Amino acid sequence: MQLPHTRTANWPTDLASSKLASQIRSTPDGCRIGLIGVPDDTGVKLNYGRPGAAHGPDALRSAFARYGVADPHDWTWPSIWDAGDVEVVPGDLHATHERVTSVVRSMTERGVFPIMIGGGHDLTFPFVRAVAELQSPMHGIYFDAHLDVRAETGSGMPFRRLIETGAADSLRVFGLDPFSNAREHVEWFNDHGGRIGGRTPDDEWLNQPTFVSLDMDVFDSAHAPGVSALNPCGWQPALGERWCYEAGRNNNVRCFDIMELSPPFDQDGRTARLAARMLLAFIRGYSERSA
Repeated sequence: MQLPHTRTANWPTDLASSKLASQIRSTPDGCRIGLIGVPDDTGVKLNYGRPGAAHGPDALRSAFARYGVADPHDWTWPSIWDAGDVEVVPGDLHATHERVTSVVRSMTERGVFPIMIGGGHDLTFPFVRAVAELQSPMHGIYFDAHLDVRAETGSGMPFRRLIETGAADSLRVFGLDPFSNAREHVEWFNDHGGRIGGRTPDDEWLNQPTFVSLDMDVFDSAHAPGVSALNPCGWQPALGERWCYEAGRNNNVRCFDIMELSPPFDQDGRTARLAARMLLAFIRGYSERSA
């Protein structure tokens, strides 16, 4: 099933023999999860980051297709509808954002849980905006070395835009790098009700519709060299997996994304495989929700 402004996903040609091939479908019928890729890094370039995240959706799908077991011991994978990739408008960030919102709106109208893979982190704004049309206002949890509350247009703006437009009313960030965030951005974040860390994956989550966003640069560069901005003192993978699993399990979490995987800088595909692991952790958690 092809939605407007989308193209068919680029899965590996040997998908039929991959570990989770039986769970990936081309229509939403019988699926609980919907996957959408956005191969765009215009926002990264505007913020002078390392370009390459436009290739993130293809790399993540390739790693995901070859990871995991189709028939695990103590859970059952939910079926996944891959709605393809949004057709970006080259060089026009706002036009691409409008398409993302339109596509995700169409996905949610079909009753699937939306997961986005990108792409620059600015794309979280139009992604969450679409979900918030039915769930507004949302609480936001994101894992990122950066606050991404810049006033300027680019990949560093999404969470500021979500607060300013009313799509979100509160934010909490984990994994923040104090060496990578200016005073003015921290002050804006604090002044608008933002919170930095202070909780564990096992703590009680807010009883409010919530979006969860994972920027791959939250991880230490030893594990995630293929990102838009390297993080030499970031998270270890096990912590990210715990958070993604708990986010998947939580019924208040209404959408999830994985952003800023940049394959041109990825050594041995390790960042793509790590991103696939986080996606698997989230989906496993989701499998424990009641249908």
